[in-house]
Amino acid sequence: MRRSLRPQRPALACVEALVTSADTSARAVPMLSLRLLNLAASIATVAAACAIYWAAPYNHQQLDARYDAGASFSGTQFLVAAALAYSAALTVYFLAARDPVSAKTLRFWRVLARFARSPGTSSARRLEPGDRLAVLSTILKAYFGPMMVMWVMVSLTDALALVSALASEGSSMGGFRSWFDQFGYLLLLRLILIVDVLWFTAGYLIELPALGNEIRSVDPTWTGWLAALLCYPPFNQLTVAILGSELTELPRFDNPVAQLVLCVMILVLMGIYASASVALGSKASNLTHRGIVTRGPYRWIRHPAYTCKNMAWWIGSAPLVSVAFAHSTAAGLQALASVAGWTLLYVLRALTEEEHLRGVDGDYAAYCAKVRWRFVPGLF
Repeated sequence: MRRSLRPQRPALACVEALVTSADTSARAVPMLSLRLLNLAASIATVAAACAIYWAAPYNHQQLDARYDAGASFSGTQFLVAAALAYSAALTVYFLAARDPVSAKTLRFWRVLARFARSPGTSSARRLEPGDRLAVLSTILKAYFGPMMVMWVMVSLTDALALVSALASEGSSMGGFRSWFDQFGYLLLLRLILIVDVLWFTAGYLIELPALGNEIRSVDPTWTGWLAALLCYPPFNQLTVAILGSELTELPRFDNPVAQLVLCVMILVLMGIYASASVALGSKASNLTHRGIVTRGPYRWIRHPAYTCKNMAWWIGSAPLVSVAFAHSTAAGLQALASVAGWTLLYVLRALTEEEHLRGVDGDYAAYCAKVRWRFVPGLF
């Protein structure tokens, strides 16, 4: 009986399994290496962002202060704890990623390394689009991330302090007006701002394909960045030095009815402002394009948050403007100029955002054709 020269099926299966296993192992090594590099780059970015935030003098008062949320802690302790928790979440994400690609933070550090090795050559060479997006995205998150996390904590502890004060003094209050003027208005305003800041904090810290909120573009213009940064510390100190600040968190009107009605109007406007952040969902962040949002108040105007914030500020600044005019016409005009200056700054932010979005996504032009009004339906 003549034996077949062809290998038997079990033997062939074993050979194929060995080859497949070897090929899979060969791919697994660089995959693991990429996961670890992504993780190391991201944790290094978190550490650098927190270190810069901690080292900045204008943050010292906030970081050195003591807060109470059932336990007492300093701002620095909270920042460190938040950074560790975020790093732990990043560890799980990068090690469990199914098909890892180079993270934006990894590309950022590679660009930085190239620049360190050869500053002249790197400065003269234009960054490719992917590297530019990685650099701008990483800078954006490193700047806003720690700031937003700290703002969430401060807002929450302030709200808890108001609740505690309300609980201890509630029985001695003389009714709704007393409650509203002493605690209610500020507590409701705090809760509204917490909603807004929470959504933007999540937007800066979480970027996942599953959420559809990947950053597709970051505004590359100096005007866009300048208009945004002038509204946030420490750059807003320059804005205040130039424009002054005629804004107050709790405006005081002489007429008690006007006090109640106008403060309620501020709360309504700020509620719409926060609802715009909720409508953005996981895409909430400054200077970025993550896809066009058409739900919520964005169905009627293109910049509902800026409109409502400015209208709330106009109402809130009215007592201070009135007092300024009572002092002198020049002081009153100066106060009006301050309010107008802040308004124009937010108009500039809206215009630069639109210019950025029109330049990178044809869908935004279609959205503008559908939603014609920037700020006020039927007017502008």
